[in-house]
Amino acid sequence: MTGPRTLYDKIWDAHAVAEDDGETLLYVDLHLLHEVTSPQAFSALEEAGRGVRRPERALALSDHNVPTEGQAAGPAGVADIEARAQLEALVSNTARHGIENFAMGDPRGGIVHVVGPEQGRSQPGMTIVCGDSHTSTHGAFGALAFGIGTSEVEHVLATQTIRQRRSRNMRITVDGVLRPHVQAKDLALHLLAAIGVDGATGHVIEYAGSAIGALSMEARMTLCNLSIEMGARAGLIAPDDTTFAYLADRPAVPKGDAWTAALARWRALPTDAGAAFDRELRIDAGAVAPMVSWGTNPSQVIAIDGVVPDPACLADPDARAVAERALAYMGLTPGRPIAGTPVDRVFIGSCTNSRIEDLRVVAAVVEGRRVADHVRAMVVPGSGLVKRQAEAEGIDRILRAAGFDWREPGCSMCVGMNADRLLPGERCAATSNRNFENRQGRGGRTHLMSPALAAASAIAGCIADPAILTDEGSG
Repeated sequence: MTGPRTLYDKIWDAHAVAEDDGETLLYVDLHLLHEVTSPQAFSALEEAGRGVRRPERALALSDHNVPTEGQAAGPAGVADIEARAQLEALVSNTARHGIENFAMGDPRGGIVHVVGPEQGRSQPGMTIVCGDSHTSTHGAFGALAFGIGTSEVEHVLATQTIRQRRSRNMRITVDGVLRPHVQAKDLALHLLAAIGVDGATGHVIEYAGSAIGALSMEARMTLCNLSIEMGARAGLIAPDDTTFAYLADRPAVPKGDAWTAALARWRALPTDAGAAFDRELRIDAGAVAPMVSWGTNPSQVIAIDGVVPDPACLADPDARAVAERALAYMGLTPGRPIAGTPVDRVFIGSCTNSRIEDLRVVAAVVEGRRVADHVRAMVVPGSGLVKRQAEAEGIDRILRAAGFDWREPGCSMCVGMNADRLLPGERCAATSNRNFENRQGRGGRTHLMSPALAAASAIAGCIADPAILTDEGSG
């Protein structure tokens, strides 16, 4: 491709191996594996008599099925038979093929999309794949990162390549300053409300603008994590000094002269002046409020001071039916304020919001306060190293004193594939990424929100603006 290029174009062009019938064979720099989508891929690989092409380009984590208590016992301590089999398969498969595996109980272990960046395995300009839809998280580093299916996991293991069709370019520019108590999660949910769950279908989103440049790396990961919920193939943020400062001295990054050379390559990645985008969207950061979901997909969200929408106001009959079903499942009444809706559970964690910055925000909101008597609240760090850091900073003591359950790392309630699940009818304030029917437990009702809003809701016992717990006001 000639002429000015986008960040996406540059990464794509640098990794294209061959083209055939409208598809491109892309080289894969990093293949992240977990226990749920890899067993069938390894079995198929061995049935075909193939090995793993580049084991050093892979990293395996146990996260979806792991219990968030008693991890020192390893897979043998997992009660669920199917979950235990998947965890044990990951251990044996990675050992057989020489793939690095941070097993249960390893302090470096945790959620795959937290650990990859934490270890410095996720770097600018890379192609990164994983058998998990929220692989878009790693785009925060200026990497082309996307989820793949089990058959594609097998293909990457065997060839270190993947067949893909080129996506269109979309840029979302966010300028201005986010208001107090407004976080990256709120920005992502605001965008979802604006464009819908299919608004970026067929595109890779590049986030740009002064408000994006002001975000920490952890906030950027939260934003890119939710790109998949907008229908995008991936989300990207151009690497800058914030990126480089985060990566410096992490275990897997280049050292010495190799670091200097890497920086030179990375600084050439941002989109060229004059590069064309197929779609453009501009957002005023100051217009973003704390957001909370009311329905059963991540675009069904409103501001914390909003009211539950009335499906009768929707002209499109299909949209009206979707909204009616969502409200029936969620047990909400149109026209009622979303704030004040009682909650039974609070879940703070997931690959969206379980990093140390998220936990610091929660601690700041709840310090010196107590979780409402009727609420069960839990905090699940994204990795063993996040857990250790939080404990070194005294965050765990603040959370325990407030009445939160302090757990071991894993996907936990986000995916409902382990012991952490909602009971039928329970209503949960959650920092996770999806609020689908039965997602966090059969009949469970999930409200997506930021860590600050979830923390405030735990204290209030109902969906609550964190501003009510401070003297600042809501801004």
